[in-house]
Amino acid sequence: MGRRSKTTSIDIAHRAGVSQATVSRVLRGSPLVNAETRRRVEEAVRELNYKVDRHASSLRTQRSGTLALLLFEDPTPDDSHINPFFLSMLGSITRACARHGHDLLVSFQQLSDDWHADYEDSMKADGLILLGYGDYLAYRGKLETLVEQGTRFVRWGAVLPGQPGISIGCDNHHGGRLIGEHLTGLGRRRIAFLGDASSHYPEFFDRYRGCDAALHAIGLGMDEGLQVDAVSSEEAGYDAARTLLARKVPFDAVFAASDLIAIGAMRALTEAGLRVPEDVAVAGFDDIPMARFAQPALTTVFQDTSRAGAMLVESLLAQIRDEPVESITLPASLVVRRSSGAGSAGIA
Repeated sequence: MGRRSKTTSIDIAHRAGVSQATVSRVLRGSPLVNAETRRRVEEAVRELNYKVDRHASSLRTQRSGTLALLLFEDPTPDDSHINPFFLSMLGSITRACARHGHDLLVSFQQLSDDWHADYEDSMKADGLILLGYGDYLAYRGKLETLVEQGTRFVRWGAVLPGQPGISIGCDNHHGGRLIGEHLTGLGRRRIAFLGDASSHYPEFFDRYRGCDAALHAIGLGMDEGLQVDAVSSEEAGYDAARTLLARKVPFDAVFAASDLIAIGAMRALTEAGLRVPEDVAVAGFDDIPMARFAQPALTTVFQDTSRAGAMLVESLLAQIRDEPVESITLPASLVVRRSSGAGSAGIA
C-alpha cells in the first residue's frame, strides 16, 4: 500500500476555490486578502490538516519565519531581571506571533552587550522586537546602527521626533496629566515626582511634564526640589522616597514614574510614620498586576499591554513585507484606587 501523499498548497487552493497565490498570501498574513477569502482558506487548512513546510518556505523567501524579542535586563529583587510590566506584554507578543504563524526567539540582553548584531544576515530572525532599554541617549546610537544595517525592528518606547526606527508607545504626557488632574482635584498641591525627569528617560520625562501641565492649569507647577531620580524598581523607589524625606521639603502627594517605584516609595513613607493616603497621596504608572494588591491598592495609569504586543508584532511583520509603517502612540487611562485617597476604584 503506497504512502499517502502530503497535502500541498495546491490542495488547499482547490478546496477553498482560490488560486495558489491567494493561499500563499493568507499563510503569510498578507492584509491584501479579504476576510471571507481568508476564512475559506483557513477552513480548508484545518480540514486538510495542512502544515507549512517552514524549511522550504524559508529557502524560497530567504526568511526564517522567526521573530526575535530582545528583552533587556532590569534590576529586580529576584533572579528574573524582568520588569513585571513586560511579562504581560511578552504573553501578548507570543500569542500574536502564533496567530501570524511565526516562531518567537526570546533573547535576554544586557545593555552593555553587542545586541545590535545583525540577526537577519545570520538567518536567526527576520526582524527584532526591543523591550526595555535604560538610558535612551546611550541606546540611540545602537538603534541608528540597526537602521544603517537595514535591520527590520520595532521597539516599545516613547515616540520621538527624528527617532531611528519605529516605536509603539503610550501617551505618557497625557497619562501624567491625568495623574496631575486627579491629585489636584483631591486638593493636593505639593506633588513630588520620583523618576528621572530628563531626555535620558523620555517616557518618565513625558509623565513628569504631563503632571506639570496639570499643575500649571491651576496656576502652580512642579517643584524641582521635589523631584528625585529613580530607575524602575522597588528598591529605587524606596531609596528615592527616603532621599525626598531627608530634604525636609513639604509635599502632600507622590507621583512615581512607575508602579514599582511607587510600591517601594509607599514602604519608605510608612516607615517614616506617614499614612498613605491620609498624609501623602501616592500614584504610579503602568498598572502592573502587583498594583491592585499593594497596601493600599495603587492608583495608576493603565497601558494596554495586550494591544501593544499585537501591534509590535503586526508592525514588524509589515516591515518584513516591505509595507509602509509608522510609529503609533496608544492612549493611557487612569485607574483610581485607594492610595490616592479618592475612596473608590474605577477607570477614567
